[in-house]
Amino acid sequence: MKINLAQVKFKTADFNFNFNRIVDNINDECDLNIFPQADLVDLGAKDLVLDENCVNSQVDFYNKLAEKNYKTSILVGDVLIKDGVVLVSEDGYFDISGKRVFVSDSFIEDVDCDLYVLSKNRYYAMNSERDFYESIDVKTEFVYVNALGIADENVFAGGSFAKNKLNQLVIKMPLCEEKSQVLNFSDNKEYCDELKEAEVFKVITFALKEYCENTGFKKVILGLSGGIDSALTAVLAVEALGADNVLGVLMPSMYSSEGSVKDSLKLAKNLGIKTIKEPITPLFNAFMDGRERVQDLAEENLQARLRGLILMFYSNRENSLLLSTGNKSEAAMGFGTLYGDLAGGYNLICDLTKTNVYKLSNYINRDSEIIPQVIIDKAPSAELHPGQKDQDRLPEYEVLDDIIEMYVEKNVPLDEIYQKYDKNIVDETVRKIYRMQFKRHQCCLGVRLTEKAFFNGVNLPIVQKFY
Repeated sequence: MKINLAQVKFKTADFNFNFNRIVDNINDECDLNIFPQADLVDLGAKDLVLDENCVNSQVDFYNKLAEKNYKTSILVGDVLIKDGVVLVSEDGYFDISGKRVFVSDSFIEDVDCDLYVLSKNRYYAMNSERDFYESIDVKTEFVYVNALGIADENVFAGGSFAKNKLNQLVIKMPLCEEKSQVLNFSDNKEYCDELKEAEVFKVITFALKEYCENTGFKKVILGLSGGIDSALTAVLAVEALGADNVLGVLMPSMYSSEGSVKDSLKLAKNLGIKTIKEPITPLFNAFMDGRERVQDLAEENLQARLRGLILMFYSNRENSLLLSTGNKSEAAMGFGTLYGDLAGGYNLICDLTKTNVYKLSNYINRDSEIIPQVIIDKAPSAELHPGQKDQDRLPEYEVLDDIIEMYVEKNVPLDEIYQKYDKNIVDETVRKIYRMQFKRHQCCLGVRLTEKAFFNGVNLPIVQKFY
Protein backbone atom coordinates (compact mmCIF):
# COMPACT_ATOMS: atom_id res chain seq x y z
CA MET A 1 0.00 0.00 0.00
CA LYS A 2 1.40 3.37 -1.03
CA ILE A 3 0.93 5.95 1.72
CA ASN A 4 1.25 9.74 1.73
CA LEU A 5 1.73 11.35 5.16
CA ALA A 6 0.58 14.97 5.21
CA GLN A 7 1.51 17.16 8.18
CA VAL A 8 -0.59 20.26 7.51
CA LYS A 9 -1.85 23.35 9.30
CA PHE A 10 -5.40 23.34 10.60
CA LYS A 11 -7.39 26.14 12.22
CA THR A 12 -10.07 25.74 14.85
CA ALA A 13 -13.52 25.77 13.17
CA ASP A 14 -12.14 27.29 9.95
CA PHE A 15 -13.64 24.59 7.77
CA ASN A 16 -12.89 26.23 4.42
CA PHE A 17 -9.22 26.67 5.32
CA ASN A 18 -8.92 23.11 6.58
CA PHE A 19 -10.71 21.75 3.51
CA ASN A 20 -8.26 23.52 1.21
CA ARG A 21 -5.22 22.30 3.18
CA ILE A 22 -6.39 18.74 2.66
CA VAL A 23 -7.28 19.13 -1.02
CA ASP A 24 -3.95 20.84 -1.76
CA ASN A 25 -1.96 18.00 -0.17
CA ILE A 26 -3.71 14.91 -1.54
CA ASN A 27 -1.45 12.62 -3.55
CA ASP A 28 -3.70 10.85 -6.10
CA GLU A 29 -1.02 8.27 -6.83
CA CYS A 30 -1.20 6.88 -3.30
CA ASP A 31 -3.65 4.32 -1.94
CA LEU A 32 -3.95 6.20 1.34
CA ASN A 33 -3.45 9.83 2.36
CA ILE A 34 -3.09 10.38 6.10
CA PHE A 35 -3.97 13.78 7.60
CA PRO A 36 -4.12 14.98 11.24
CA GLN A 37 -7.27 15.24 13.32
CA ALA A 38 -9.47 18.08 12.03
CA ASP A 39 -12.58 17.82 14.18
CA LEU A 40 -13.62 20.46 16.68
CA VAL A 41 -12.64 18.57 19.82
CA ASP A 42 -9.14 17.76 18.61
CA LEU A 43 -8.51 21.33 17.48
CA GLY A 44 -9.36 22.73 20.91
CA ALA A 45 -12.81 24.15 20.20
CA LYS A 46 -13.89 23.77 23.85
CA ASP A 47 -17.57 24.73 24.26
CA LEU A 48 -17.82 25.61 20.59
CA VAL A 49 -18.74 21.94 20.22
CA LEU A 50 -22.08 22.87 21.84
CA ASP A 51 -22.89 25.23 18.97
CA GLU A 52 -25.22 23.27 16.67
CA ASN A 53 -24.41 25.36 13.59
CA CYS A 54 -20.70 24.79 14.09
CA VAL A 55 -21.14 21.05 14.56
CA ASN A 56 -23.25 20.90 11.38
CA SER A 57 -20.51 22.75 9.52
CA GLN A 58 -18.06 20.08 10.63
CA VAL A 59 -20.33 17.36 9.19
CA ASP A 60 -20.57 19.35 5.96
CA PHE A 61 -16.77 19.58 5.89
CA TYR A 62 -16.37 15.80 5.79
CA ASN A 63 -19.22 15.39 3.29
CA LYS A 64 -17.70 18.01 1.03
CA LEU A 65 -14.47 15.98 0.95
CA ALA A 66 -16.42 12.83 0.16
CA GLU A 67 -18.27 14.56 -2.70
CA LYS A 68 -14.99 15.00 -4.56
CA ASN A 69 -14.96 11.19 -4.87
CA TYR A 70 -11.20 10.73 -4.92
CA LYS A 71 -9.86 7.36 -6.04
CA THR A 72 -7.48 7.40 -3.08
CA SER A 73 -8.61 6.78 0.50
CA ILE A 74 -8.28 9.80 2.80
CA LEU A 75 -7.84 9.40 6.52
CA VAL A 76 -8.50 12.66 8.42
CA GLY A 77 -7.76 11.79 12.00
CA ASP A 78 -10.03 8.82 12.71
CA VAL A 79 -12.49 9.63 9.90
CA LEU A 80 -12.04 7.75 6.62
CA ILE A 81 -13.18 9.18 3.29
CA LYS A 82 -13.39 6.26 0.87
CA ASP A 83 -15.29 5.80 -2.41
CA GLY A 84 -17.24 9.00 -1.82
CA VAL A 85 -18.43 7.91 1.65
CA VAL A 86 -17.60 9.19 5.14
CA LEU A 87 -16.74 6.27 7.43
CA VAL A 88 -16.24 6.18 11.20
CA SER A 89 -15.20 2.93 12.85
CA GLU A 90 -16.60 1.76 16.17
CA ASP A 91 -13.55 -0.34 17.00
CA GLY A 92 -10.87 1.70 15.20
CA TYR A 93 -10.35 -0.77 12.33
CA PHE A 94 -10.62 0.03 8.62
CA ASP A 95 -10.10 -2.10 5.52
CA ILE A 96 -8.01 -0.03 3.09
CA SER A 97 -6.64 -1.58 -0.09
CA GLY A 98 -6.85 -5.02 1.48
CA LYS A 99 -4.86 -3.94 4.54
CA ARG A 100 -6.11 -3.97 8.13
CA VAL A 101 -5.58 -0.41 9.40
CA PHE A 102 -6.06 0.51 13.06
CA VAL A 103 -6.55 4.16 14.08
CA SER A 104 -6.33 5.43 17.65
CA ASP A 105 -5.59 8.63 19.58
CA SER A 106 -3.39 6.75 22.06
CA PHE A 107 -0.77 4.05 21.66
CA ILE A 108 -1.87 0.51 22.51
CA GLU A 109 0.63 -2.33 22.39
CA ASP A 110 0.09 -5.61 20.54
CA VAL A 111 -2.74 -4.50 18.25
CA ASP A 112 -3.40 -6.94 15.41
CA CYS A 113 -3.12 -4.84 12.25
CA ASP A 114 -1.05 -4.21 9.14
CA LEU A 115 -0.79 -0.48 9.77
CA TYR A 116 -1.19 1.40 13.07
CA VAL A 117 -2.09 5.10 12.75
CA LEU A 118 -1.71 7.14 15.92
CA SER A 119 -3.69 10.28 15.18
CA LYS A 120 -3.32 12.77 17.99
CA ASN A 121 -2.95 16.54 17.91
CA ARG A 122 -0.35 16.60 20.66
CA TYR A 123 0.71 19.96 22.07
CA TYR A 124 4.41 20.75 22.16
CA ALA A 125 6.22 20.37 25.48
CA MET A 126 9.97 20.88 25.55
CA ASN A 127 12.00 17.98 26.95
CA SER A 128 9.28 15.48 26.04
CA GLU A 129 9.67 14.98 22.28
CA ARG A 130 12.21 12.16 22.47
CA ASP A 131 10.46 10.57 25.45
CA PHE A 132 7.27 10.40 23.43
CA TYR A 133 9.07 8.91 20.43
CA GLU A 134 10.81 6.28 22.56
CA SER A 135 7.54 5.34 24.26
CA ILE A 136 6.31 4.00 20.92
CA ASP A 137 7.60 0.42 20.55
CA VAL A 138 5.99 -1.24 17.52
CA LYS A 139 5.97 -4.58 15.73
CA THR A 140 3.91 -3.37 12.76
CA GLU A 141 4.12 -0.48 10.36
CA PHE A 142 3.31 2.64 12.32
CA VAL A 143 2.44 6.29 11.57
CA TYR A 144 2.06 9.12 14.05
CA VAL A 145 0.43 12.24 12.58
CA ASN A 146 0.21 15.61 14.31
CA ALA A 147 -1.27 18.87 13.05
CA LEU A 148 0.26 22.33 12.93
CA GLY A 149 -1.65 25.14 14.61
CA ILE A 150 -2.66 26.59 17.95
CA ALA A 151 -5.53 25.92 20.33
CA ASP A 152 -5.33 28.95 22.59
CA GLU A 153 -2.21 28.32 24.71
CA ASN A 154 -1.47 24.89 23.21
CA VAL A 155 0.79 24.69 20.16
CA PHE A 156 0.49 21.80 17.73
CA ALA A 157 3.98 21.82 16.30
CA GLY A 158 3.99 18.76 14.05
CA GLY A 159 6.90 16.38 14.46
CA SER A 160 4.98 13.54 12.79
CA PHE A 161 6.94 10.33 12.27
CA ALA A 162 6.70 6.76 11.01
CA LYS A 163 8.32 3.49 12.05
CA ASN A 164 8.67 0.11 10.35
CA LYS A 165 7.97 -3.35 11.77
CA LEU A 166 11.43 -3.42 13.34
CA ASN A 167 10.62 -0.27 15.35
CA GLN A 168 13.06 1.68 13.19
CA LEU A 169 12.43 5.30 12.27
CA VAL A 170 11.65 5.77 8.56
CA ILE A 171 10.65 9.46 8.60
CA LYS A 172 10.63 12.33 11.09
CA MET A 173 8.91 15.52 9.96
CA PRO A 174 10.13 18.92 11.14
CA LEU A 175 8.56 21.07 13.82
CA CYS A 176 6.40 24.00 12.75
CA GLU A 177 6.62 23.23 9.03
CA GLU A 178 4.03 21.80 6.66
CA LYS A 179 5.27 18.72 4.85
CA SER A 180 3.84 15.88 2.78
CA GLN A 181 5.84 12.79 1.91
CA VAL A 182 5.28 9.32 0.50
CA LEU A 183 6.41 6.75 3.05
CA ASN A 184 9.01 4.09 2.41
CA PHE A 185 8.99 1.60 5.27
CA SER A 186 12.27 0.13 4.02
CA ASP A 187 14.09 3.30 5.08
CA ASN A 188 16.03 3.42 8.33
CA LYS A 189 16.91 6.82 9.77
CA GLU A 190 18.53 8.03 12.98
CA TYR A 191 16.43 10.04 15.40
CA CYS A 192 18.27 13.34 15.75
CA ASP A 193 17.50 15.63 18.66
CA GLU A 194 17.29 19.30 17.79
CA LEU A 195 18.80 21.69 20.29
CA LYS A 196 16.08 22.53 22.83
CA GLU A 197 16.56 26.26 22.40
CA ALA A 198 16.21 25.92 18.63
CA GLU A 199 12.93 24.05 19.10
CA VAL A 200 11.57 26.59 21.56
CA PHE A 201 12.53 29.47 19.26
CA LYS A 202 10.63 27.85 16.38
CA VAL A 203 7.58 27.04 18.48
CA ILE A 204 7.22 30.48 20.08
CA THR A 205 7.58 32.39 16.83
CA PHE A 206 5.20 29.99 15.09
CA ALA A 207 2.68 30.48 17.89
CA LEU A 208 2.77 34.27 17.62
CA LYS A 209 2.32 34.12 13.85
CA GLU A 210 -0.66 31.81 14.27
CA TYR A 211 -2.18 33.84 17.08
CA CYS A 212 -2.03 37.06 15.07
CA GLU A 213 -3.25 35.37 11.89
CA ASN A 214 -6.21 33.85 13.69
CA THR A 215 -7.17 36.93 15.70
CA GLY A 216 -6.59 39.57 13.04
CA PHE A 217 -3.68 41.46 14.61
CA LYS A 218 -1.02 42.69 12.20
CA LYS A 219 1.24 44.48 14.68
CA VAL A 220 2.44 44.08 18.25
CA ILE A 221 3.66 46.47 20.92
CA LEU A 222 5.72 45.93 24.06
CA GLY A 223 7.53 47.87 26.74
CA LEU A 224 11.31 47.88 26.48
CA SER A 225 12.83 48.13 29.95
CA GLY A 226 16.44 47.37 29.16
CA GLY A 227 16.02 43.97 30.78
CA ILE A 228 16.41 40.47 29.41
CA ASP A 229 12.71 39.51 29.33
CA SER A 230 11.54 42.39 27.17
CA ALA A 231 14.64 42.07 24.98
CA LEU A 232 13.96 38.39 24.32
CA THR A 233 10.28 39.06 23.65
CA ALA A 234 11.20 41.76 21.13
CA VAL A 235 13.55 39.42 19.25
CA LEU A 236 10.90 36.69 19.09
CA ALA A 237 8.27 39.17 17.89
CA VAL A 238 10.52 40.48 15.11
CA GLU A 239 11.32 36.95 13.97
CA ALA A 240 7.61 36.12 13.85
CA LEU A 241 6.15 39.28 12.35
CA GLY A 242 8.98 41.39 10.96
CA ALA A 243 10.57 44.55 12.34
CA ASP A 244 8.02 46.88 10.72
CA ASN A 245 5.26 45.29 12.79
CA VAL A 246 6.88 45.63 16.22
CA LEU A 247 6.83 48.82 18.31
CA GLY A 248 8.90 49.23 21.47
CA VAL A 249 7.91 51.75 24.14
CA LEU A 250 10.56 53.08 26.55
CA MET A 251 9.08 54.35 29.84
CA PRO A 252 11.91 55.45 32.13
CA SER A 253 11.24 56.71 35.64
CA MET A 254 13.26 58.69 38.18
CA TYR A 255 14.76 55.37 39.29
CA SER A 256 15.69 54.03 35.86
CA SER A 257 19.37 53.58 35.18
CA GLU A 258 20.96 55.23 32.18
CA GLY A 259 21.43 51.78 30.70
CA SER A 260 17.71 50.97 30.71
CA VAL A 261 17.22 53.52 27.93
CA LYS A 262 20.58 53.21 26.20
CA ASP A 263 20.49 49.41 26.12
CA SER A 264 16.90 49.38 24.86
CA LEU A 265 17.79 51.75 22.03
CA LYS A 266 20.76 49.58 21.07
CA LEU A 267 18.50 46.52 20.98
CA ALA A 268 15.94 48.40 18.87
CA LYS A 269 18.68 49.44 16.44
CA ASN A 270 19.91 45.85 16.16
CA LEU A 271 16.37 44.68 15.42
CA GLY A 272 15.38 47.61 13.21
CA ILE A 273 12.22 48.38 15.18
CA LYS A 274 10.60 51.75 15.87
CA THR A 275 10.56 53.06 19.43
CA ILE A 276 8.64 55.68 21.40
CA LYS A 277 9.88 57.24 24.62
CA GLU A 278 7.29 58.07 27.28
CA PRO A 279 8.85 58.97 30.67
CA ILE A 280 6.51 58.20 33.55
CA THR A 281 8.06 60.62 36.06
CA PRO A 282 5.70 63.54 35.24
CA LEU A 283 2.66 61.28 35.59
CA PHE A 284 3.98 59.85 38.84
CA ASN A 285 4.74 63.28 40.27
CA ALA A 286 1.31 64.60 39.28
CA PHE A 287 -0.41 61.76 41.10
CA MET A 288 1.81 61.95 44.18
CA ASP A 289 1.49 65.72 44.51
CA GLY A 290 0.19 66.36 48.02
CA ARG A 291 0.68 62.73 49.06
CA GLU A 292 3.37 61.41 51.40
CA ARG A 293 6.25 59.69 49.61
CA VAL A 294 7.62 56.67 51.44
CA GLN A 295 8.95 54.49 48.57
CA ASP A 296 6.67 51.61 49.52
CA LEU A 297 4.94 48.89 47.53
CA ALA A 298 2.08 51.19 46.59
CA GLU A 299 4.49 53.63 44.92
CA GLU A 300 6.28 50.78 43.14
CA ASN A 301 3.00 49.40 41.82
CA LEU A 302 1.90 52.87 40.76
CA GLN A 303 4.93 53.10 38.48
CA ALA A 304 4.15 49.72 36.94
CA ARG A 305 0.50 50.65 36.45
CA LEU A 306 1.38 53.94 34.79
CA ARG A 307 3.46 51.94 32.32
CA GLY A 308 0.56 49.57 31.74
CA LEU A 309 -1.69 52.57 31.12
CA ILE A 310 0.68 53.96 28.49
CA LEU A 311 1.10 50.60 26.77
CA MET A 312 -2.64 50.01 26.60
CA PHE A 313 -3.11 53.50 25.13
CA TYR A 314 -0.72 52.73 22.28
CA SER A 315 -2.18 49.24 21.89
CA ASN A 316 -5.60 50.81 21.31
CA ARG A 317 -4.33 53.72 19.23
CA GLU A 318 -2.18 51.55 16.94
CA ASN A 319 -4.57 48.56 16.95
CA SER A 320 -1.64 46.46 18.10
CA LEU A 321 -1.49 43.38 20.29
CA LEU A 322 0.22 44.16 23.60
CA LEU A 323 2.82 41.56 24.49
CA SER A 324 3.31 40.95 28.19
CA THR A 325 6.90 40.05 29.12
CA GLY A 326 6.79 38.20 32.45
CA ASN A 327 8.53 34.82 32.79
CA LYS A 328 7.57 31.66 34.69
CA SER A 329 9.85 32.37 37.65
CA GLU A 330 8.21 35.74 38.20
CA ALA A 331 4.76 34.24 37.76
CA ALA A 332 5.51 31.59 40.37
CA MET A 333 6.55 34.22 42.90
CA GLY A 334 3.92 36.80 42.00
CA PHE A 335 6.74 39.11 40.96
CA GLY A 336 4.62 41.39 38.82
CA THR A 337 1.92 44.03 39.16
CA LEU A 338 -1.66 43.39 38.19
CA TYR A 339 -2.86 45.95 35.63
CA GLY A 340 0.75 47.07 35.31
CA ASP A 341 3.57 44.98 33.86
CA LEU A 342 1.20 41.99 33.82
CA ALA A 343 -1.11 43.82 31.40
CA GLY A 344 -1.21 42.40 27.91
CA GLY A 345 -3.00 40.27 25.38
CA TYR A 346 -0.39 37.56 24.80
CA ASN A 347 2.83 36.39 26.46
CA LEU A 348 5.58 34.57 24.56
CA ILE A 349 7.84 33.64 27.51
CA CYS A 350 5.38 33.00 30.37
CA ASP A 351 6.29 29.28 30.45
CA LEU A 352 10.06 29.88 30.44
CA THR A 353 11.85 30.14 33.77
CA LYS A 354 14.40 32.92 34.06
CA THR A 355 17.17 30.36 33.59
CA ASN A 356 15.61 29.27 30.30
CA VAL A 357 15.16 32.91 29.29
CA TYR A 358 18.93 33.32 29.53
CA LYS A 359 19.57 30.06 27.66
CA LEU A 360 17.32 31.11 24.79
CA SER A 361 18.87 34.59 24.70
CA ASN A 362 22.38 33.13 24.49
CA TYR A 363 21.19 30.82 21.70
CA ILE A 364 19.92 33.85 19.79
CA ASN A 365 23.33 35.50 20.20
CA ARG A 366 25.22 32.36 19.12
CA ASP A 367 26.54 33.89 15.88
CA SER A 368 26.30 37.63 16.49
CA GLU A 369 25.18 40.09 19.15
CA ILE A 370 21.46 40.61 18.56
CA ILE A 371 20.56 41.13 22.21
CA PRO A 372 23.22 43.52 23.56
CA GLN A 373 25.51 41.53 25.83
CA VAL A 374 25.19 44.18 28.51
CA ILE A 375 21.48 43.29 28.82
CA ILE A 376 22.33 39.61 29.33
CA ASP A 377 25.09 40.40 31.81
CA LYS A 378 23.29 42.94 34.02
CA ALA A 379 21.63 41.92 37.27
CA PRO A 380 17.84 41.64 36.81
CA SER A 381 15.94 44.57 38.28
CA ALA A 382 12.46 46.07 38.08
CA GLU A 383 14.07 49.48 38.89
CA LEU A 384 11.13 50.61 41.03
CA HIS A 385 13.32 52.06 43.77
CA PRO A 386 17.00 53.08 43.95
CA GLY A 387 19.44 50.19 43.56
CA GLN A 388 16.72 47.53 43.41
CA LYS A 389 17.71 44.01 42.32
CA ASP A 390 15.45 40.95 41.88
CA GLN A 391 17.61 38.99 44.30
CA ASP A 392 16.76 41.45 47.07
CA ARG A 393 13.41 39.65 47.31
CA LEU A 394 14.00 36.34 45.55
CA PRO A 395 16.49 33.46 45.84
CA GLU A 396 19.13 33.20 43.13
CA TYR A 397 17.34 32.25 39.93
CA GLU A 398 19.30 29.01 39.50
CA VAL A 399 18.01 27.85 42.88
CA LEU A 400 14.51 29.26 42.47
CA ASP A 401 14.02 27.78 39.00
CA ASP A 402 15.23 24.36 40.03
CA ILE A 403 12.74 24.34 42.92
CA ILE A 404 9.94 25.48 40.59
CA GLU A 405 10.77 22.79 38.04
CA MET A 406 11.00 20.06 40.66
CA TYR A 407 7.83 21.01 42.54
CA VAL A 408 5.59 22.27 39.74
CA GLU A 409 6.73 20.40 36.66
CA LYS A 410 8.07 17.12 38.06
CA ASN A 411 5.92 16.69 41.20
CA VAL A 412 8.99 15.94 43.33
CA PRO A 413 8.02 15.47 47.02
CA LEU A 414 9.10 18.26 49.34
CA ASP A 415 11.24 15.91 51.42
CA GLU A 416 13.39 15.24 48.36
CA ILE A 417 13.70 18.94 47.53
CA TYR A 418 14.77 19.61 51.15
CA GLN A 419 17.73 17.28 50.56
CA LYS A 420 19.01 19.65 47.90
CA TYR A 421 18.05 23.10 49.17
CA ASP A 422 17.51 24.89 52.46
CA LYS A 423 14.11 24.01 53.91
CA ASN A 424 13.20 27.63 54.62
CA ILE A 425 13.87 28.66 51.01
CA VAL A 426 11.86 25.70 49.69
CA ASP A 427 8.92 26.34 52.02
CA GLU A 428 8.81 30.04 51.21
CA THR A 429 8.94 29.30 47.47
CA VAL A 430 6.10 26.78 47.67
CA ARG A 431 4.06 29.11 49.87
CA LYS A 432 4.38 31.91 47.31
CA ILE A 433 3.49 29.58 44.45
CA TYR A 434 0.14 28.96 46.12
CA ARG A 435 -0.43 32.47 47.47
CA MET A 436 0.20 34.09 44.08
CA GLN A 437 -2.32 31.97 42.17
CA PHE A 438 -4.81 34.86 42.33
CA LYS A 439 -2.45 36.96 40.18
CA ARG A 440 -1.80 34.23 37.64
CA HIS A 441 -5.55 33.69 37.36
CA GLN A 442 -5.80 37.21 35.94
CA CYS A 443 -2.81 37.07 33.58
CA CYS A 444 -3.12 37.04 29.81
CA LEU A 445 -2.94 34.05 27.49
CA GLY A 446 0.50 32.81 26.54
CA VAL A 447 2.51 30.08 24.84
CA ARG A 448 2.56 26.73 26.61
CA LEU A 449 6.00 25.09 26.48
CA THR A 450 5.84 22.49 29.27
CA GLU A 451 3.48 19.85 30.57
CA LYS A 452 2.92 22.00 33.65
CA ALA A 453 2.28 25.54 32.47
CA PHE A 454 0.58 27.67 35.12
CA PHE A 455 -2.38 28.44 32.85
CA ASN A 456 -2.85 24.82 31.76
CA GLY A 457 -1.53 21.78 33.56
CA VAL A 458 -1.37 23.35 37.02
CA ASN A 459 -4.71 23.84 38.77
CA LEU A 460 -4.02 25.41 42.14
CA PRO A 461 -6.78 26.74 44.39
CA ILE A 462 -6.86 30.46 45.00
CA VAL A 463 -8.60 29.98 48.35
CA GLN A 464 -6.80 27.46 50.60
CA LYS A 465 -5.21 27.37 54.04
CA PHE A 466 -2.64 24.59 53.68
CA TYR A 467 0.23 26.79 52.43
